[in-house]
Amino acid sequence: MMNTRKIATKKIFASVLCLTAAATLTGRQGATKDPYQRSAEIYQMKTSAAEGPQRGEELYYYKCWYCHNKYAKTGPSLKDIFKRERLRSGQPVSDAAIIEKIRQGGQLMPAYRYTLSDPDLTDLLSYFKSDKCCFEGDEPPSNPRYRAAAAGSVTNNSARRRLLGGARGTVHGTKREPLEGIMVQLISTSSGIRSTVYSDVDGRYEFPILDPGTYALRIARPLEFKPYVRESVRIEGATSLADIVLERVTDKEVLPPTPEILAQLTGAEWMLNLPGDGEEKRTFSLTCGFGCHSYQQIFRTRYDEAGWRSIVRRMMTGAGSPLINVREPGPQSRGRAGRPISEELEIVAKWLARVRGPDSKDAPLHYLPPPRGVSTRVVVTEYELPRQLLAPHDVHGDSKGNIWYTAHRSPYIGKLDPRTGAVKEYRVPDTPGALPGTHRVWVDKQDIVWLSENWSHNLTRFDPKTEQFKQFHIETDSPVNSPGFSNFHIDPEGYVWETENNGVVKIDSSNGEIVKHFPLKRINGTYDNILSADGRYWSGGQTGTGILALLDTKTGEMWELDTRTPISAPARGGFDLDGNAWFGGRGGMLLRLDPRTRRITEYY
Repeated sequence: MMNTRKIATKKIFASVLCLTAAATLTGRQGATKDPYQRSAEIYQMKTSAAEGPQRGEELYYYKCWYCHNKYAKTGPSLKDIFKRERLRSGQPVSDAAIIEKIRQGGQLMPAYRYTLSDPDLTDLLSYFKSDKCCFEGDEPPSNPRYRAAAAGSVTNNSARRRLLGGARGTVHGTKREPLEGIMVQLISTSSGIRSTVYSDVDGRYEFPILDPGTYALRIARPLEFKPYVRESVRIEGATSLADIVLERVTDKEVLPPTPEILAQLTGAEWMLNLPGDGEEKRTFSLTCGFGCHSYQQIFRTRYDEAGWRSIVRRMMTGAGSPLINVREPGPQSRGRAGRPISEELEIVAKWLARVRGPDSKDAPLHYLPPPRGVSTRVVVTEYELPRQLLAPHDVHGDSKGNIWYTAHRSPYIGKLDPRTGAVKEYRVPDTPGALPGTHRVWVDKQDIVWLSENWSHNLTRFDPKTEQFKQFHIETDSPVNSPGFSNFHIDPEGYVWETENNGVVKIDSSNGEIVKHFPLKRINGTYDNILSADGRYWSGGQTGTGILALLDTKTGEMWELDTRTPISAPARGGFDLDGNAWFGGRGGMLLRLDPRTRRITEYY
């Protein structure tokens, strides 16, 4: 973990799109629409287009792909459906028949009549009729807002490394009161790069030095304030910007549950506002909120109880995020909340049907306070990627300052130059019968890029100089298209560490062969695999448990230690320079393990 400055910089990689502005906003008080609000586009599934076949593809990706893709085989292919004479039901193929099937659902298919509107269905059918149908991940659609040529021509790179010295101004309310913790954003019209800073206690904000040019100035998350956008703002060096004056949405302490405001809620705010008891919310959080997708992706939709039960069952029994291989649980099979899966299914399905059912109403919204004090000393930079629907997963930097990223359900990996925003893509060779996709990326001391192909179970080596891939298949006890080889770690000697076949394994990276296996007794694997800087200690934790494993790689001694919280679900982590292992717990805490004393401390 590295943070030697008072100001932290976070690089966030975005492949979603901004819709073209329907009207130009001038930054006046009372603006009602922000054409750059990504959260609203995501909430309404309109990141790629406002309507038509392109938007239909996005709807297909989120609503249809999981059951109708060529790997899952749980639903019929929808490609060329309008060239067939009849549906499986025997009805003649027609717009009306297909729409009715989508609305009513079936034995394994939820009824979409509560969550897809008539315009949604029109867009979806237009996609079915197009030659683009149907998405399989092999060739994700291009992102028209990625501007490679423009991004590659950006100058002033050395100045951009400084985190202050650029455009600055103040944010006030209508009573001239300074507003702290407001996310002020500049979007480059030439590159599409978004830079966001936060206002301090006096309402002041200051950007890094950005490349000279024209920008859109906006408030990235207005929430309790009305949207604010100022177009065609000229930025050059330390430009002083006119004061931003924000007008509250309401004079009440709670906010109206409009789609634009609901789209801005954090996961914690969703849970704060939805009704339910502690058991329901804790079970839901551990079962559904452990990191593969946001809470918003769940709560933006509505289904009846049968529909939610069908969805939750597939999510609980499907292997990994693609849900391709379904594992039928036994009576005592336990889920991520530590209960029998049948119990978790009942609790979650009934709760979702009550709070996001056809007749549920959104009450006025309470929201959490914005960042304060040192928490406002953050710069966030967002980059456009060349493709949409990538499901970007991991990043790792090389010695030249480039950022390599993986795509969870696509054969493309990429190298991003954060100084310019330019991306170069590389296509990982296909494995027959396996969904394309990469998970972890690791760049070694020689700038060789190492990848895990989670669904085909490959350790993959990529040499950027020769642009050649070399794939090593790792034998696991999981079938292809179920999670297999994923969150590996490379030690100082170049060996690869993972958990496979009920134990910790050490793999020779030159040939992919397992050279050592250290058995686990209480758990069968871990989500992450981390090693201390000297390679002496390995550690990892398992989802759905409160267990952290620790291995002394020198002596071979293994400990499987309990955390205080029964289901802490230790996930990603890393060792600090003092030799302590740190993990983010999906149960809501930060975990520290001291390998010398084997003591675990939880922080909230």
